[in-house]
Amino acid sequence: MCGVMGYIGDENAQDIIIEGLRKLEYRGYDSAGIVMVQDGKLVVHKKKGRLANLEKELEKHPNESHIGIGHTRWATHGAPSDVNAHPHTSMSGDVALIHNGIIENYLEIKEWLQREHGSVFQSETDTEVVAHLISVLYNGDLLDTCFRAVEKMRGAYALGILHENEPDKLIAIRKDSPLVIGLGEGSNYIASDIPALLKHTKDVLLIENNEIVVITKKSVTVYDGQRNVVERAPYHVTWDAATAEKEGYDHFMLKEIHEQPKGIRDTLVSRLDAQGNVKLDGIRLTKEDLERLDRIYIVACGTAYHAGLVGKYAIERLAKIPVEVDVASEFRYRDPFVSDRTLFIAVTQSGETLDTLAALREAKNRGARVLSVVNVVGSSIARESDDVFYTWAGPEIAVASTKAYTTQLMCLYLLAIHMGRTLRTISDEAYALYIKELTAMPDRISGILKQENAIAAIADGLHRKRDIFFIGRGLDSAVAYEGSLKLKEISYINSLAIAAGELKHGTIALIDDDVPVIALANQDALFEKMLSNIQEVKARGARVIGMAKAHNKAIEQAADQTLWIPDCEDIFTPLLSVVPLQILAYYVAKLKGFDIDKPKNLAKSVTVE
Repeated sequence: MCGVMGYIGDENAQDIIIEGLRKLEYRGYDSAGIVMVQDGKLVVHKKKGRLANLEKELEKHPNESHIGIGHTRWATHGAPSDVNAHPHTSMSGDVALIHNGIIENYLEIKEWLQREHGSVFQSETDTEVVAHLISVLYNGDLLDTCFRAVEKMRGAYALGILHENEPDKLIAIRKDSPLVIGLGEGSNYIASDIPALLKHTKDVLLIENNEIVVITKKSVTVYDGQRNVVERAPYHVTWDAATAEKEGYDHFMLKEIHEQPKGIRDTLVSRLDAQGNVKLDGIRLTKEDLERLDRIYIVACGTAYHAGLVGKYAIERLAKIPVEVDVASEFRYRDPFVSDRTLFIAVTQSGETLDTLAALREAKNRGARVLSVVNVVGSSIARESDDVFYTWAGPEIAVASTKAYTTQLMCLYLLAIHMGRTLRTISDEAYALYIKELTAMPDRISGILKQENAIAAIADGLHRKRDIFFIGRGLDSAVAYEGSLKLKEISYINSLAIAAGELKHGTIALIDDDVPVIALANQDALFEKMLSNIQEVKARGARVIGMAKAHNKAIEQAADQTLWIPDCEDIFTPLLSVVPLQILAYYVAKLKGFDIDKPKNLAKSVTVE
């Protein structure tokens, strides 16, 4: 989850690296650091806290070096502190490096270094162990040393490495953590994500697993795990730096909420032909392919998992294929029933979520066909999948995901509709209706966004509550989980989502005077049952914020306050109902004065298990 940035060229490395780290701070922000070569020595500056703390430190110690690496951290090993911040150095100070990921056998290596080489460690991190390891293995050839070092390491890592004996060279190593190389004119860059590079170059090399890269200001050489030189064409980025800026919004999260109509429209249009039929382009799902399946797994984490819950409902209803939804971190540890008759759908914004990647590999090893729903072109999961259904959300910077979720829903709906039509489990008339409904969604979401001030008014008072409950039935329960997650992620309120029918089986004991309950009643077929659930919590003193379609006015008599969504088919309500919950969570957190884009303890791309 950490941000990695490096530069070598003729310009001031410090300025370029700090600027790049600003673009990566969403990946980790509990400490930051930088190391540069100055007068033949490695000079390190690092500070606990936000990047601004490091910048203040550097104002006292300006550096004109032309090579350096920097890091913004999300802590895994060792609490946030100056000493645990990256970069880390060897005992003699000849090696410095930055690291995104986890070295799983670091204790084993650490004990060996202490026993055999007398190493003394300053930090609690796994990363410092790698710096010591490279130093003791160094034989005058940093590249060879790095190859020998990785043979001793297990885990996930994107590493940037400097050695004072080879000051005109930067080495980068990737295994299961994202890493890209930016290609410039007389300068080159490393980064953990593309936005850090866009001011300087749009041409990047996407580094594969187990590759080591030697970078000078005039050349980039990629080696595979067998030390063979790899020839690879650059990937040209088609979006610009302005896309990743706030553009006048107070926070990236609010901007990204407002970008949802465009995101789902772009995702939809990219998969419809001139006649309004779903076209999967390179994704081949014929009638024979689908009939051969005995089950589908949708596997994901967090918000993407909640999208998968909606996808299960849509595919089972429209295509009549059994679907299981699994949390990626649990999937491969429960001996799942996967075979060559299984379709495995991985859902992820970044395409780098390590638990999802590990589950994907387990499914492939068991013979499954893998289709991924991904936002990032060239990401690890995209490259390792048999088929990729790209979302068109654009870069998502805020840690709390919004537009990635709704574009994932759009992809899953399109897959479900295509499967249903291919298997003839839905009629042509139903197919046409569903396409029409999806086509109307961008405008309907735009209408909800016009209610922003009214939704913000409902947030007033919620920010003082300690506990908030979300309830719903059917698809509304899946959206309740996502609404609850958004609220707890950025406001730190203890929110709990539960299927409304389960209230009487224990949870209703927690309802008492003035506890807020957000009740989703967007399924026409279940509307009356939800009214009964609302009455149950009202009878115990709850304050109820109801949500319903525009025509279901009866909810006004049951709820204290009401959120509205436009009328639509029940199956597609999640695309609409999540938007007021996103806005509500945003304004609750804003009223509490929290850092909405960078909530505590969280990072954007979870690249560790």
